[in-house]
Amino acid sequence: MNALVFDAISRSSLVLEARLEFLRLLRTPSFAIPALLFPVMFYLLFGVLLAKPGASLQVAHYLMATYCVFGVMAPGLFGFGVTVASERDKGLLALRRALPMPPLNYVGGKLAMAMLFAAIIFVMLALAGALLGGVRLPVLQWLLLALVMVFGVLPFCALGLLVGSFANGQAAPAIVNVIYLPMALLSGLWFPLKLLPAAFQALAPVWPAWHLAQLGLMSIGQPTSGALFGHIAYLAIFTLLVGHWAARRLQREP
Repeated sequence: MNALVFDAISRSSLVLEARLEFLRLLRTPSFAIPALLFPVMFYLLFGVLLAKPGASLQVAHYLMATYCVFGVMAPGLFGFGVTVASERDKGLLALRRALPMPPLNYVGGKLAMAMLFAAIIFVMLALAGALLGGVRLPVLQWLLLALVMVFGVLPFCALGLLVGSFANGQAAPAIVNVIYLPMALLSGLWFPLKLLPAAFQALAPVWPAWHLAQLGLMSIGQPTSGALFGHIAYLAIFTLLVGHWAARRLQREP
């Protein structure tokens, strides 16, 4: 009976932690405005307004999937990288260790926050694509793409957590941007990789964003590179290894 009560309390505290974390970042303009608006603005500018007149439906669908990846990267990288670094600087991690709360609630709340932001960003991009970008997908493909994007934020949460475990609060935003924007470019999220030099194309499989983009393209029936299992395995292993490295770093915090 005591175990059941403890589990119920743990679940309720995790839900509360996720809710408060989401509201805190939603009310932080320096996070919420770029995270929610920049992907849509980039998509409308480069994927809709500057797209070649008469571009094929395949191009519209490609850009829909890749800009969704660009959008969902932000909650993981910034929501973890910048906030964890800031909380380390302020000594909040040490304070949390002294609180009577399950130790996984801290990361679990941030994961739920990132996935919720990813879902919101996907809906905003999907509406922009359907209404202005000429994207036409069956309901099942929309749902598959949404599923890929919501869970696809997890590798970037692990990477953001690693940045937050190393960097201080002032350096973290710059470091995250140095990772975020070049990875988006080199993963073919803004335009097809074939427009880049061959050396950059060969390096694309190094980046988790490229693998997530391939899964997104597969979910809507577009041409891709590599096998489904290979992309999933890469992202899962990347998330576990980088997340474990970050957790070990944070455990050494005084």
